[in-house]
Amino acid sequence: MSQLPTQMKGLVLTHHGDLDALSIRSDIPVPVPGATDVVIKVAAAGVNNTDINTRNGWYTKGDVDDDVESWNGAPFALPRIQGADVCGYIVAVGSDVDTARIGERVIIEPCLTEVDGVELSAPWYFGSECDGGFAEYTKVAEKHALAVNTSMSDTELASFPCSYSTAENMLHRANVVEGDRVLITGASGGVGSAAVQLAKARGATVVAITSESKQEALRTLGADDTLTRDCNWLAYAKDKPFDVVIDLVAGPRWPELLDMMKPFGRYAVSGAIAGHTVPLDVRTLYLKDLQLLGCTVLSEGVFANLVKRIEKGDISALVSKTYPIDEIKQAQIDFEQKAHIGKLVLTF
Repeated sequence: MSQLPTQMKGLVLTHHGDLDALSIRSDIPVPVPGATDVVIKVAAAGVNNTDINTRNGWYTKGDVDDDVESWNGAPFALPRIQGADVCGYIVAVGSDVDTARIGERVIIEPCLTEVDGVELSAPWYFGSECDGGFAEYTKVAEKHALAVNTSMSDTELASFPCSYSTAENMLHRANVVEGDRVLITGASGGVGSAAVQLAKARGATVVAITSESKQEALRTLGADDTLTRDCNWLAYAKDKPFDVVIDLVAGPRWPELLDMMKPFGRYAVSGAIAGHTVPLDVRTLYLKDLQLLGCTVLSEGVFANLVKRIEKGDISALVSKTYPIDEIKQAQIDFEQKAHIGKLVLTF
């Protein structure tokens, strides 16, 4: 094993705000593994909503002048290296880790139950409560670094961890099975496009909500049908309601999603890009016996199952564009414009 450098290049979030909160530095200390950790040389890292929401302080529910919160409600410590979507190669291991793991190509499970050798009482998110993968090197508990046997590129693998595990977790929590009719909002984004593929892999019939310009691409990806964001959803679902709604959007039209569901339907949510405060008619909830499922923490086995699906070829990577780490600001600008389908990925 070659000697690791003492300093590395990376992206640091220095405060909460606009793009000026992001700083590229070349003097960041390279992480040192604890006994149960591995150090990973990062090859590629995906951009996602969590990065931008954290930068903006979006997770804070109180006054904007209060301490900014991370996704789990804990105070957010600065400076921080963000980046939850990581593919890379193990280059160093802690004293309790088999040295045979050095050289493995891995993706990182972003929902962490162990950090610095301590089992957490409540999960952390990689790149939020601890430093993540927007740097040349990163470290994580060995159990959260899963080897992947596939011919896919590093960039393609970096598109999976956050988006696809989130999508797989939502489908798992909503118990999507063969024959279910599933409606997916925000279907052209990273999580939405992943949910389309993963729901089809479970044998579901999938209807995707997207912009008119992206309908054909989502049908090619596997959606059985598509709806535009401004069409008459209720008329469409009147005679063929849905067993499951997978929602990344929320916003003003949220009540219609519940109206489109069958009795005993399951609604799973893991995003609110169109607005996080919505009206709920409780009568709809209890008269239709609906289940409302908030999905952030990964259920046990979800990430390992995702790796199996990658290795079996059940799902494909959908990378829209790549950027060198120095172009992170442009990547986030492009991400917020939502003109892409799939993932934007930073390369090192």
